[in-house]
Amino acid sequence: MDLGIKNKVALVTASSQGLGKATALSLAKEGVHLAICSRNERAITETAQEISTATGVTVLPVVADVSQPNDIEKLIESVKATFGTIHILVNNAGGPPTGHIATLSDSEWEKGFHLTLMSMIRLTRATLPMMEQQRWGRVVTIVSLTAKQPINDLLISSTLRPGILGISKILANQYGKYGITVNTVCPGFILTKRQEELSRARSTEKNISMEQYLAESAKEIPLGRLGKPEEIGDVIAFLASERASFINGATIVVDGGQVKGI
Repeated sequence: MDLGIKNKVALVTASSQGLGKATALSLAKEGVHLAICSRNERAITETAQEISTATGVTVLPVVADVSQPNDIEKLIESVKATFGTIHILVNNAGGPPTGHIATLSDSEWEKGFHLTLMSMIRLTRATLPMMEQQRWGRVVTIVSLTAKQPINDLLISSTLRPGILGISKILANQYGKYGITVNTVCPGFILTKRQEELSRARSTEKNISMEQYLAESAKEIPLGRLGKPEEIGDVIAFLASERASFINGATIVVDGGQVKGI
């Protein structure tokens, strides 16, 4: 299926690994001009080369920490200077600190606030004027199943991510008339470095091996397995496409059926 986004300009944040990298690769396979960022210069440069070699597209690597307003401003300016505009924005960021309300400090809450919520707000706010001017745009934010089904040890994530669903719905209402769609994707348990870190901590608490913990986790998923990063990336590429032009204000849960709510 031709998704109709060849030569569009896409920015995918936090994309040197995991879901961001998988999303960037899925979009690159559709022929977009691609900008990616990470805090790690070596990692993002290597990822850019890897994606460019695999797909033949132009990839701009930028060093940026999306929790920092100045870095976001420089990131957007770098993309504009290279490609002239942004058609597709994929908001992504690493997970916020984990813990219990009695142990999470104010600084950890503030870190999570800037990383998880304000990064999405700042990036989207900076990009929407370009999309409005060109009368076409796609904003997709990678959230988490915690936006739909809170998880006890992911307290900050479970508090902040539902707010992303709220603002995304409002922006979908306000900007649809400009040909801009705003959607969110809630991944379930996906085999990423972040999931490995969480699994290692939880398995230690349970006094079992990480392999045992992952096997137990898979039993909670109706499909009987954890997801693969590319399964998230392909959904996002579709939402960013012409084929998804009537999907707006939606929250797509990609979790193998794990979330129990309707």
